[in-house]
Amino acid sequence: MLFQIKSYLKFLWHSKNEHAVHSPFVFLLLTKCFYDKKPKPDPSGSEQAKQYEVLKEYRNSLLENKNTIEVTDFGAGSRVFKSNVRAIDKIAQNAGISPKRAELLFRITNYFQPKTILEIGTSLGLATSALSLGNPKAKITTLEGCPETARQAQLQLQKFNCNNVESIVSEFSSYLKNHQPSPIKYQLIYFDGNHSKNATLEYFELLLPTITNETVWIFDDIHWSQEMEEAWKIIKDHPKVTVSIDTFQWGLVFFRYEQPKQHFIIRS
Repeated sequence: MLFQIKSYLKFLWHSKNEHAVHSPFVFLLLTKCFYDKKPKPDPSGSEQAKQYEVLKEYRNSLLENKNTIEVTDFGAGSRVFKSNVRAIDKIAQNAGISPKRAELLFRITNYFQPKTILEIGTSLGLATSALSLGNPKAKITTLEGCPETARQAQLQLQKFNCNNVESIVSEFSSYLKNHQPSPIKYQLIYFDGNHSKNATLEYFELLLPTITNETVWIFDDIHWSQEMEEAWKIIKDHPKVTVSIDTFQWGLVFFRYEQPKQHFIIRS
């Protein structure tokens, strides 16, 4: 906890907003997406329902679920849970994406309109629902290592008509290795699985063959530990990464050939 406090204070000292950004691409991303927080209408056009309300209903449905499941944890472990038998409402409360971040993930997906999306780490599908609502026409593949957690997410996604999601139960690196050497060109990848340096860098290297000029990758918890900060530095310094954005919770990277290499620390 002390490490994260120190990291956050350092982040606040160096972070900027859109007024200090001189990249047109990043400036538009911030003003038209990051800071554009007004509710969006239903992308299908069938009604003007606010998608943020759907995200809220999805979350509340989980927060009302007192059932327990046995979680198989392949990642860096939990700082909250001491047992693998966990209540669904507590998982949603402590281990899922926050409401603010779910809305931002929705806006990013809605802004870029990626046709193919990969999510590494489904959990209960809180982030998955934001990806699905952001672009209902996208083909979304979401990976979860724990069968029980994946089953709960599948039920929840079906309940909220997130029909463009394919849920796969697999250990992450095994799945990614088995889909070489002809990987799908995912236009957006959300990394929210094993929060360790070695695993994060392994996923990064395995998925590099999938990049295109339009690719956006989002890494969760880049300041979760010293290890994750080290992984984030290696990723943003990689020669194929041209633009990187540190929002403290997330690290975004782009591979736009026409962009000069730039790094931004942004308050979101």
